[in-house]
Amino acid sequence: MFFNNVNNSGAKGPNGADQVSAQAPGSETSDMFTKLLVAQIRNQDPLAPSDPAQFVNQLSQLSQTEAMQSMSKVSSSQASILQSLQVLALGAQVGSDVMVAAGSVQLDGAKVSGSIELTAASAATDLVLTGADGVKHTIALGSHRSGPLAFTIDPQQLGLAPGRYSMQVSASNGQFPEVEIAGRLEAVRMSAAGGIILKVAGVGEVAPSSVTGFNGKSTAAAATPTYAI
Repeated sequence: MFFNNVNNSGAKGPNGADQVSAQAPGSETSDMFTKLLVAQIRNQDPLAPSDPAQFVNQLSQLSQTEAMQSMSKVSSSQASILQSLQVLALGAQVGSDVMVAAGSVQLDGAKVSGSIELTAASAATDLVLTGADGVKHTIALGSHRSGPLAFTIDPQQLGLAPGRYSMQVSASNGQFPEVEIAGRLEAVRMSAAGGIILKVAGVGEVAPSSVTGFNGKSTAAAATPTYAI
């Protein structure tokens, strides 16, 4: 009885086509499993027939795999939509002044503002800039209690040539706090790999996670949002 029911799975439909092949594209994997199942039954050893329960278990595992694949596709689609919304939201912030956690700064002659956060009082705090030539330039920030410590880099006063400089802070209390640079968000784009990239004046291209704060748009900034999806 079991064999007759399985063999009937290959019956012809009204239009002469196989009923299995006439199913929806989403059932192609099930169709393949059914064909393999029929082949196993036809070629099994009559003296040692296969346990039908094994076929049921395999079919259950197949259904679970298809469900997981379907959920993965839905999650990927939702992630893509969310990323596009993030680009649009960040694009609306183009022209805003932002604070960015950075390990280097691009100097072009204009003053650059920044800040560090001290978790404990420091009797002597220095900001060290290192150019591409390896020469170090130390800016003494003096003593300061715990909390935010603002600073300004004036390339002309310090005699710093245009270029990129790495930054490091040393404090007498042994801290090496992270440096945050203030700059204007100039553009938002998506990379070839699908990530979001922000272009910030004085810093360059950074990931959204590097932005530590938005300070709003200045009256002089009448920039039109620039973004690409």
